Amino acid sequence: MSTHSPRAGAVTSVLAFGGIVVALMQTLVVPLISDLPALLHASTADATWVITATLLAGAVATPVVGRLGDMFGKRRMLLGSLGMLVAGSVVSALSDSLAPMVVGRALQGCAMGVIPLGISIMRDELPPEKLGTAMALMSSSLGVGGALGLPGAALLAQHADWHALFWVSAGLGAAVFILVLVLVPESRVRSGGRFDLVGGVGLTASLLCLLLAISKGADWGWASGSTGGLFGAGVVILLVWGWWELRSAQPLVDLRTTVGRQVLLTNLASVMVGFSMFGMSLVLPQLLQMPTATGYGLGQTMLVAGLCLAPAGLVMMVVAALSARVTAAFGPKVSLMIGAAVIATGYGLGIVLMGAVWQLILVAAVIGAGIGFAFGSMPALIMAAVPQSETASANGLNALMRAIGTSVASAVLGVVLAHMTTDFGGYALPSEAGFRTAMAIGGGAAIGALVLTAFLPGRRARAATVSDGAVPAGPVPEGQSATQSTTSG
Repeated sequence: MSTHSPRAGAVTSVLAFGGIVVALMQTLVVPLISDLPALLHASTADATWVITATLLAGAVATPVVGRLGDMFGKRRMLLGSLGMLVAGSVVSALSDSLAPMVVGRALQGCAMGVIPLGISIMRDELPPEKLGTAMALMSSSLGVGGALGLPGAALLAQHADWHALFWVSAGLGAAVFILVLVLVPESRVRSGGRFDLVGGVGLTASLLCLLLAISKGADWGWASGSTGGLFGAGVVILLVWGWWELRSAQPLVDLRTTVGRQVLLTNLASVMVGFSMFGMSLVLPQLLQMPTATGYGLGQTMLVAGLCLAPAGLVMMVVAALSARVTAAFGPKVSLMIGAAVIATGYGLGIVLMGAVWQLILVAAVIGAGIGFAFGSMPALIMAAVPQSETASANGLNALMRAIGTSVASAVLGVVLAHMTTDFGGYALPSEAGFRTAMAIGGGAAIGALVLTAFLPGRRARAATVSDGAVPAGPVPEGQSATQSTTSG
């Protein structure tokens, strides 16, 4: 690790900016959802592939790109991911029909590996005193980009041709590519070896089956043969994949490390926090835009609804730095528990504070603060328990867990809001009870994350974080620097 980097601030800023730009892709098409069938000359069911393709591509690419980064160079894979983002944005910008748009959005999704790759580069290149804050900021960029992207995308969609959304994303991606090329060094930490092609194909097939069933189950019917068949195939392939990985000399994912208590519980908590993060993005904008005549809707435009969530993104950014300080003083377990508790509190407030715009801004800000705390602590927990040569793949798997959480949230909360409805002028709209139930489920997921985190190792995790060069979380043995000891899984 480079302990005296004169460009530490520049590296951190560029990588965090890249994380925010990649996260923008999640909310880029949200303002267009209702118009996509007409814009792309497709049915409503087919138009949802514009969102589903990004989700599936991101879920598949993140762990694979992470492993390739560990083997062949994290900066190299980072540039490749950004290149796919730019290419996907250009393809989408030139599209007027469904097929090329889906291809473009899938290429954009392949860039989701930028965030775990960025965290891993930080671990390799930044001095210990700057690492904790930098990792927390990079990790929280997923939530920050999602929150800030919605109002920006809505503004562009309202005042410009919809293709401009993708030209802007192409420009941002190109800017990050150039900045990485100029300012971010290539990590010298490599694991070497051969890529586990069978493991990559197996994980890809399993994720495609499971996530496709989750994301399309509501359209196809949860009891349909297609949904059940995909779930069954996904589980079978996943079991066979696990058998292969345990017997492979150079696995795509080191399952022995992954099933260790610290990594396993952190990843499970990440699923819960990802669920809670997406729950806010799904529930609050709908409630803000619901007609006031319903008695509980607030009648705002998409742009205003997006602006109401923007403060949550700014809060995440500020709280990420605070999370690093708490991690340094008390350990990442405490930071994650605080984050989960704050998220649950925010959803609790949401259940009772639904009557005014300022109330929902407050709810979003509180939930955002919790997400900033939680996301900021996860890299320290993961990297304290894995060898330095596996950081990109381990962080990629953690990012995948968050993505699975958002997918499950979309399916579960979508079903709740679709079935708990009220009649409004002949249209079925989500009812007030439906919104309260969705918020209660989001809060319950955060409580689940809190319970899981309580079983994480405490002082041992703190000591491991110090030994690996993260922000010191406790006393270092006399005569030993924060970067001298070797982390054990």
